[in-house]
Amino acid sequence: MENFINVFVFIARFIVIALSSKQIGQFFRRFKLPLITGFLFTGIVAGPFGLKLITHEAVENLRVIDEISLAFIAFAAGSELYVQELRGRLKSIAWITLGLVILTFSLSAAAIFFFLSRYIPFMQNMSPAASFAVALLIGAILVARSPSSAIAILNELRAKGPFTKTVLGVTVIMDVVVIFLFAFTTSMADVLIANLGFDLKFALLLLGEFALSLGVGYLLGKLLHFVLSWSLNRRWKVLTILAIGLGVFVFSEQLRHLTHEFLSFEIFLEPILLCMIASFVVTNTSRYRTEFSKIIHETGPLIYIIFFTLTGASLELDVLMQTWPIALALFFVRLAGIFVGSFAGGVLAREPMARNKMWWMGFVTQAGVAIGLSKEVAVEFPPWGSALATMIISLVVLNEIVGPIFFKYAINLIGEAHDRADPHEFRGTRNAVIFGLRPQAVSLARQLMAHDWQVKMVCREPSELEGVDKPELTIELMPEVTVACLDAIQMSEADAIVTMLSDEENYAICELVYETYGTDTIVTRLKDRANFDRFHELGVLVVEPRTAVVSLLDHFVRAPAGTSLLLGMQEEQDIVDIELRNSDLDGISLRDLRLPLDVLILSVQRNGERIISHGYTKLTVGDKVTMVGNVETLEEVMLHFDA
Repeated sequence: MENFINVFVFIARFIVIALSSKQIGQFFRRFKLPLITGFLFTGIVAGPFGLKLITHEAVENLRVIDEISLAFIAFAAGSELYVQELRGRLKSIAWITLGLVILTFSLSAAAIFFFLSRYIPFMQNMSPAASFAVALLIGAILVARSPSSAIAILNELRAKGPFTKTVLGVTVIMDVVVIFLFAFTTSMADVLIANLGFDLKFALLLLGEFALSLGVGYLLGKLLHFVLSWSLNRRWKVLTILAIGLGVFVFSEQLRHLTHEFLSFEIFLEPILLCMIASFVVTNTSRYRTEFSKIIHETGPLIYIIFFTLTGASLELDVLMQTWPIALALFFVRLAGIFVGSFAGGVLAREPMARNKMWWMGFVTQAGVAIGLSKEVAVEFPPWGSALATMIISLVVLNEIVGPIFFKYAINLIGEAHDRADPHEFRGTRNAVIFGLRPQAVSLARQLMAHDWQVKMVCREPSELEGVDKPELTIELMPEVTVACLDAIQMSEADAIVTMLSDEENYAICELVYETYGTDTIVTRLKDRANFDRFHELGVLVVEPRTAVVSLLDHFVRAPAGTSLLLGMQEEQDIVDIELRNSDLDGISLRDLRLPLDVLILSVQRNGERIISHGYTKLTVGDKVTMVGNVETLEEVMLHFDA
C-alpha cells in the first residue's frame, strides 16, 4: 500500500513538473529558442542536480516512459517518409544522402577514435576495441537530422523550390537511414566490447537480424493498420498505438533473453528500427496514412514534453561540465562532414554550384531522434552510456539552436522564401483597393468612401469597363496578376485590399500582396469552402457568403444591439480599429488615457494577437485598438492616435 502511495505521489508530482515544462518551453520560444531547450532546462532544474523533485531512483523507475516515447519518435520518423512525395528529386536526394551519411559518420567516428577519446573521461581507460565501438555509436547518432524542425522553418517562411524540396527529402530519409545505421553499429559495438571475433557466423547473424527486423516490422505495420481501421474514438487508437510501441520494447528484450538462455547465440532486434519500419509500412501502403499522420502530430507535443523533461532530469551535469569542450569540438567536426558530404553529393547529382555551396546549412539541426538514440545507448551500455548520452544531448541542443538560423539564412539567400513582407508606414490617408466591379464591390467602395477612405477599384478585363458610369469611383485596369501590374496601381500605398473575383484569381492576388507588400488587412470573398485553408494560411480574412449570412442572423438573434452597432445600423454610433502611431502615447496605460466619455475600448491587438486588455494594459506603437462610440468623437480619437 505504501509503495502504491509513493508511486501515485510521484506521478502527480511529475504531471505538475510536465505542465510547468510546457509553459517554460513556450517562454523559451520568446527568445527564439527551441521548445525542447525549455523542456530539457525544466528537467535539469527539477532533477537530481537541481531541486531534486525527480530523483535518480525515479529516473531509473520511469524507463517505461522512455520506451513509449522512443517508440513514438520512431513512429514519427517513419511517417515522414512518403515515397510518392520524393520522386521528383530522387536522384539528388539519393546522392546527397549518401554523401552525408558516409562523410558525417566516418569523420565523426575517426575524430573520436584518433583524437578526442583521450580527453573524454569515460573513454580514457577503455581498450582500443571498446573505444572504436563508442566512436561508431557516436558517429551513427551524429548522422541524425530533425524533420520536424525543418518542416517548421519551411512553414514559417512558406519556402518552396528545388532547394527546399531536396533538403526536406534528404532530412526525412536521413532519420530513417540513421536508425538502420544505429542498429548496425549497436550490434558491432556489442561484439567489440565483448571481445568477440568478426567471422562468417557473426556476418550471417547480423544479416539474419536485419531480415527478421524487416519481417517483424512489416507485421507490426499490418497490426497498426488493423488498429487504425477500428471504428472507435481516436483517443483509444492513440492509447493502443502507444501500448504497441511499449510492447515492441518488451518483445525485443524477451527475445534477447530467451535466445541467450536457450541458443548458442543472442538475437537482438532494435525496437526503434521495428517501430520505424512499421510506421513506413502504414504511411506507404495503408489508406489510413492521413489519420496516422494526424495522430502523430496531435499526440507528439505531449510525448515530447514528457520525454525531454525526463531526459533533462537524467542528464549528469558533472559529466557535462567535463565534456562540453568535446561537444563543441564534435560540433565543428560534424559541420565539416556535413559540408563536404553535401557538396560532394550535389556535385555527383549535377546540381548547380550555387546550391552545392549552400546545402550544408539545411542539415545542421538535430532533435528527437538523436536524443532518443543517445538514451537508447544509455540503457544498452550502462557503465558509460549515460555519460555519452549527456555529452550527445548537449551537442544536440547546440545544433537545435544554431541549425534553424543557418537554414533560414540559406533559404533567403537562395531566393525560395515566400514569407510576409514588411508593411508600409501609414501616410496619413487610409487607402483601400477593391478587385472586382460587381454591385457588391461598388456598394462597398461607396461605404468606405463615406468613412473617409480613398478607394481604388480594379478590374481584369477591358469589357468590364464598358457601360460603367460612376464618375465618383477611381477604376483601374489590371490585365495580369504580376508585381509590375500591382506596382502600376500603387498597391504599396494600400492599407487594405478586398478581392471579389474567382478563388484562383483572389488567391494569386493575395499571395503576391502578402509576399511583396505585407498589407495588414486582406479580405476575400470565398466561393468554394475547400479553398478556405489556403487563404487562412496567408492571414486573409475570409468571407463566405452562405455561412456569413447564417452567422449574421445568429448574432442578430443572440445579440441584436451589438450586431446592429457592428453593421452601422445605429445612428451616430460606430466600431473602428485605430492603430496607435503617436509616440507620445507609447507605454501609457489604458486607465491613463484621456478618452471622451462616449468612447469605449473593446480590445487591443498586438503583433497579430489579441491580448486581454484591462486598465493597466500599456499601449505600444503599432497596437490596433478596437473602439466603439460616437462617429464624430471617434474621428477626434483617430487624430489623437495618429499624431
